[in-house]
Amino acid sequence: MSIKVVTVNVNGVRAAFRKGMAEWIAEANADIIALQEVRAETKDLVDLFATTGEWHILHDAATAKGRAGVAIASKLEPVAHRTNLGPDEFDSAGRWLEVDFNVGGKTLTVISTYVHSGEVDTPKQVEKYKFLEAMQSRMAELIAAGGFVVVVGDLNVGHTELDIKNWKGNLKNAGFLPEERAYFDTLMKKQGWVDVGREAHPEQPGPYTWWSFRGQAFDTDAGWRIDYHLATPALAAVASDYKVERAASYDTRWTDHSPVVVNYSI
Repeated sequence: MSIKVVTVNVNGVRAAFRKGMAEWIAEANADIIALQEVRAETKDLVDLFATTGEWHILHDAATAKGRAGVAIASKLEPVAHRTNLGPDEFDSAGRWLEVDFNVGGKTLTVISTYVHSGEVDTPKQVEKYKFLEAMQSRMAELIAAGGFVVVVGDLNVGHTELDIKNWKGNLKNAGFLPEERAYFDTLMKKQGWVDVGREAHPEQPGPYTWWSFRGQAFDTDAGWRIDYHLATPALAAVASDYKVERAASYDTRWTDHSPVVVNYSI
């Protein structure tokens, strides 16, 4: 059975729907859509998706209203979900949602996550490292258990020089710091997670998934590849048709990110 999984940072789901997200959903033919930066109440999310058909909605809202928020909308009925990440005193609300699905008698776990953007030498960067540490620990548990698991979302880190157009100008900026990239080295090289996008394009810069709304970044493709599908080896082995659904033009964008699509044949 082929399951089409999409991840997209919607940059505020209500604004995204006003700009054309509903029309995209109608054409996407997705089975599972993972959202980041929802920035809305669960009722808003349910009501918006109801205009596009029948969906199961799970939402991990942020503690601070109007901030973060991750969700998973699915045609498949979820069998379990979890939102805890890291120590009890660590507030990861709105940034980590694990959902289990039964696919032909096998368990598929899809995780929608939104890593802090961070800012060098500020408390924001401290929180980002705390989150990356907690995420790395949980992902070690997940891959050790084996099975079909994929962590998707806006991870706000470009792993290598291929992931940022202007990498030389960002060596000292949040999103491309050596300390941040080291976490991704651990995930891929030590733990064994597979970056499905990089497997599909091993030597190609990008394909980028985020461009600033400012200036000419989109038109000149001065982007970042920060939206990922990180799969266990078993799931990566049945992945196909990786695609970044880049908008046709600047004025047809309904978010500053592009949906990232993968089919998994389980």
